[in-house]
Amino acid sequence: MPSDTKTTLKPTDLRGILEYVPQFRDHVFVIALDGSIIDDENFSNVMTDIAVLRSLNIDIVLVHGIGRQIKRLAEDSGIPISDAHGSGPTDEATLEMAVAASSEVAETLTRALTQNGLRYVVTNAVRATEMGVIRGKDLGHTGKVDRLDERLIRLMLSEGVVPVFSPLAFDRDGQPCRLNSDQLASELAMRLNASKLIYLTPFPGLVVEGAPLLNVPLDELQALITKHKKSLDERLLSKASCAARTLEAGTPRAHILDGRIFGGLLTEIFDKVGLGTMIHANDYQQIRAARKKDAASIFAITRNAAKSETLRTRTRHSIEEAIGHFYVYEIDESIVGCFSLMPLEDKTVELGAVLVQPFYQGRGVGLKLVEFACLEARRMKADRVIALSTQAGNFFRDIAGFSEGSETDLPKARREDYKANARRSRIFVKALAPARKKRTKA
Repeated sequence: MPSDTKTTLKPTDLRGILEYVPQFRDHVFVIALDGSIIDDENFSNVMTDIAVLRSLNIDIVLVHGIGRQIKRLAEDSGIPISDAHGSGPTDEATLEMAVAASSEVAETLTRALTQNGLRYVVTNAVRATEMGVIRGKDLGHTGKVDRLDERLIRLMLSEGVVPVFSPLAFDRDGQPCRLNSDQLASELAMRLNASKLIYLTPFPGLVVEGAPLLNVPLDELQALITKHKKSLDERLLSKASCAARTLEAGTPRAHILDGRIFGGLLTEIFDKVGLGTMIHANDYQQIRAARKKDAASIFAITRNAAKSETLRTRTRHSIEEAIGHFYVYEIDESIVGCFSLMPLEDKTVELGAVLVQPFYQGRGVGLKLVEFACLEARRMKADRVIALSTQAGNFFRDIAGFSEGSETDLPKARREDYKANARRSRIFVKALAPARKKRTKA
């Protein structure tokens, strides 16, 4: 696609951009540039778009690929390579070309950042380790992320610095490992609680059966990956799989778009329609009713909370007996959060044990659990939800939309139980609006 293709939103259309500025200010966007985009004549325009994002106080993390450059070096030298994209085996010759390609791309990228007045750091905040042998195949110098120095990265972002990451990282002994840039960008987005993961590619988006997709919910993406795994371009399959993994971990949006289009990055972010593929998380997809086998995981979460007196102590046996009242938030078959719903008299439901594993705190998981709980309570024909808490008052009041109540808000039997224990939890109440009837199409 030619780089002078015009887009719906002109980069100079400030009114179109300013509508979104309050929404994205101080958010983290992880932007992954394919090596082919860095080689493209539109690259300077992409960097201008990134400079615009930084001027709007959006924190940018850049990850670059080197696949195109490795292929070119291999052609020029006549030396075959084992894999260009960092997902297959990396032999000695390919690793040497990866080192050379990474140096070449870093120079091009940092020159462009300087020309656009952006401060940057090419950082070693990623430590790698070799993948080893996978399904009987030795991947040689192909690596994966072993450790991320989140504190260092956040310090750079707080100072308005753009961290730049290469798909070449070093292990604890200083030996280089070839990483896959799609996976690296995904890992950074997850660990930094990014609002967006953006892949700039030589494709018009996620192309399935010859047609680019515009808007894809996460569950549909996962079904597409399964159905079209053999027919999808391997580069798009990599990005789609990484996007799915990232959204499962809490990042709200991922984008796959053509980086060769003038103003394309700004159009994708600030125009209501966009031009690439936007993948969005399903708010409650990971929440389900608990099953008996979940009792051990729920007990582990509640036990940690009980140690800090956030929650009263529960035995595993008591959880097993009440498992029908529990719900869990599941990612990659691991339970990262839970809550319980207990029907009381007076059309009241009590919300309890709203807990999220430490790694996933601060990602909106707790709020999703509460919102889903309120939907379930309405389905149970309750008029209100109550929650008792000793330490999460600010969350229930300021974030989840509850009002602080008193003992008189508790149904009689629950009030007697409240008086009998010494925790003196604060009481929060939320009235449930009646469910709206679906509108029929005109």
